[in-house]
Amino acid sequence: MSLPNYILEYWNKIQSGEIVACRRLIQQYQKLVDELNNPRDPWAFDLEKANQPIEFIERFCKQAKAPWFGQPMRLELFQKAKIQAVFGFVHKETGYRRCREVFTLMGRKNGKSTEKAALGLYMLVGDGEGGAEVYSIATKRDQARIVFTDHAVPMVAQSPALSKHIRKRKSDLYFPLTFSKFEPLASDSNSLDGLNVHHAIIDELHAIKDRNLYDVIKQSMSARKQPLLDMITTAGFVRECIFDSIYTYACNVLDGIVEDERFLAFIYELDDRSEWTDFRMWEKANPGLGVIKDFAELAANVERAKNDPDFLPTVLTKDFNVRDTVAGTWLTFDQINNEETFDIEELRDSYAIGGADLSSTTDLSCATLLIMKPGSDKKYCLQQYFLPADLIEQRVKEDKIPYDKWAQRGLLTLCEGNKVNFSDVTAWFVKMFQEYGIRPLWIGYDPWNSQYWVQEMKDMGFNMVIVRQGAQTLSQPMKEMGADLCAKKINYGNNPVLKWNLTNVSIKVDENGNIRPIKGQSSRQRIDGAVSLLIAYTVLFNNLQDYLNII
Repeated sequence: MSLPNYILEYWNKIQSGEIVACRRLIQQYQKLVDELNNPRDPWAFDLEKANQPIEFIERFCKQAKAPWFGQPMRLELFQKAKIQAVFGFVHKETGYRRCREVFTLMGRKNGKSTEKAALGLYMLVGDGEGGAEVYSIATKRDQARIVFTDHAVPMVAQSPALSKHIRKRKSDLYFPLTFSKFEPLASDSNSLDGLNVHHAIIDELHAIKDRNLYDVIKQSMSARKQPLLDMITTAGFVRECIFDSIYTYACNVLDGIVEDERFLAFIYELDDRSEWTDFRMWEKANPGLGVIKDFAELAANVERAKNDPDFLPTVLTKDFNVRDTVAGTWLTFDQINNEETFDIEELRDSYAIGGADLSSTTDLSCATLLIMKPGSDKKYCLQQYFLPADLIEQRVKEDKIPYDKWAQRGLLTLCEGNKVNFSDVTAWFVKMFQEYGIRPLWIGYDPWNSQYWVQEMKDMGFNMVIVRQGAQTLSQPMKEMGADLCAKKINYGNNPVLKWNLTNVSIKVDENGNIRPIKGQSSRQRIDGAVSLLIAYTVLFNNLQDYLNII
């Protein structure tokens, strides 16, 4: 009898509409199904290994909480599909798991803690790891004990097979056969630096402010052959925390901006805030709705939230994973994404519009050339980015963004020292003119921090134009630029740096309905390339007819 492939079963139900899924979850399963159909060396999908944790959980683990207390665990399809995705892709020769890190964002009361407790027990006794160290970790010890004390310990106590081999000690569960343990830890524990982690469950990631916990756990896994870091959470109200960083990283992986084959993201969220009142959309953030999570209770919470503004943020954040403190997003990845490319020789001897967004240290600096051809409304975008060479390693590590690879591809100039040398920006504009004959008629700039650079550019013969960074100035050009991106009228050469920058843009709306760009969730999100393009767009918007007459 052949084993079922739950990944395909789940995907087929998403495709048919039987299961309502958000865009981010569809992205993940599309990637998984594509790889099932077209395996990538050196990896293979082993259905038997994929199914082992499922068989263990359903055979040995019993529910620890009402209304299912004492009943054997029966995993739902979304849980089985995820487990197979994590455990099924292995190295062809060694058999070791590929996946090292899992991020699960899901509305509350969808069985996250129960599932992770059972999986922790599997990693304790069923993964074949000698001296395995399994930890349930949270910001406070009481929270860490939810997975351990409220779920894992009763599962062992109710199972004759598990209780025969697993001992409950004062602070942990101990498996003598392989000298392995399962223990709850708080993020403020003094013993975190001495860990040798095989499996770590970080519960309620959104509540952890300090990313040091994440970094310590990651480092502690380095001695293991197939460790697994499992992060489970709802959205939260704390901004600029490790949750924002991991969420952003997950989105970058799903969008293809960052390549990380060892990272899986299962994001269950509403695609749009407005969907919270539409019961047909609730499943997007609550895959266990109607089975694990009570539909009537959620409906009651929604009705209360409609009439109670103080309760609304809780429902949006905890039930639907809408990060309520976030400014409105600008465009979706699908609207931004354009894989069309061009040869720079096609733009030789063209007239252009320039734009520049300058920063000295933390952010990127970006120079832009925007080019149109006679008789066409398509725009071609050339960009160059700049970052201090002394900060490249730090930026790669902290931002989890491949600046080093972009530099190797020539998309990013590394400036000597710890600051961006604005003369390097000047040199790029000069190079574009001298080598390719691309002449900017005007170059827009933000007057902040640019006085000496502007003078240098003027001395080189460039016509410089101030573009102030207010909503009144930028609103209409930004709307035009957004419409052109959606219509695929901007060919930016599939530049991954600009694509990433555009995905980070949120908008702030003033009382008159004017918009301007702002950063999204995290300070590590860069939007400088988008701003540089917008500056060029603003100059084009203000001088369109003159530009068209010249080209």
